[in-house]
Amino acid sequence: MERIPVGKMAELNQISVQTLRFYEKIGLITPDYIDPDSKYRYYTIKQCARLDLIKYLKFMGFSLDEIKAFFYQEDIHAIPSVLQEQIDLIEEKVKELSHMKRTLQVAKYNYETCLNIPQLGKIQLEHMKERKIFCYDGERDIYEDDLVTYEYILRKLRKQMFANQFPHFHYCNVGTITRLETILQQEFTSTELFILIDPGYEGTEGIEILPEEQYLTIYCDQFSNEKAYAFKLLEYAERNNLTIIGDYICEVLVDLPLFNDQERRMMMRLQIPVKKSEKHP
Repeated sequence: MERIPVGKMAELNQISVQTLRFYEKIGLITPDYIDPDSKYRYYTIKQCARLDLIKYLKFMGFSLDEIKAFFYQEDIHAIPSVLQEQIDLIEEKVKELSHMKRTLQVAKYNYETCLNIPQLGKIQLEHMKERKIFCYDGERDIYEDDLVTYEYILRKLRKQMFANQFPHFHYCNVGTITRLETILQQEFTSTELFILIDPGYEGTEGIEILPEEQYLTIYCDQFSNEKAYAFKLLEYAERNNLTIIGDYICEVLVDLPLFNDQERRMMMRLQIPVKKSEKHP
């Protein structure tokens, strides 16, 4: 049978000579003949089938070590289970990539929202679609110690979030919630943090629905200004005969990579659902 030199073998199989030599080194494929004097390597055309299989298995995601083990096993009955293991692994990778893509989409949307804010501190009426949130009660008033308490509760929320196996992209949208009965008393105290959940999430435990409504919104970039801005929303609603119909939400759109006197810099969308007061048509 014709002996094929290493260069020609590499060319026939569209790989480099270095790759062919590496495969020999790790025991994936060995030359059919090695000249004892010149040490030149020669292969046969039949060995192309092994190189084809190596390419095929690499395309399916197997590592060279796994391919080597695959060859040494020489048990055709074990092949389906080996392939199923690889299918399961790829499915996990697809899921991970899907979550990564969703994280990027959420982050991109939030940054674009921030870049298109007409003016900080300006009140406007925005229509918000229904949203799902997962709430966590940290049992300490978030506004008590400025950002110190917030940061501690945020760590607990993060821990709880992963305990519930929420994908990481949900952590892109966190916030605080002050219940309706509290804000109607002109108070802003809250022990609850939340994360916005993807609409397709099917779990129910700890999940609440923010209904589709008109929301008074105002954008704020400093935690220390939040209360003052929130009271602006309440005053605006009263002046314009609007009835507050739900909880106050402080949604963190993005964490800005800047710090001022050790304060976390955030772009927040403060919002309260409202409707026109019936007694003032």
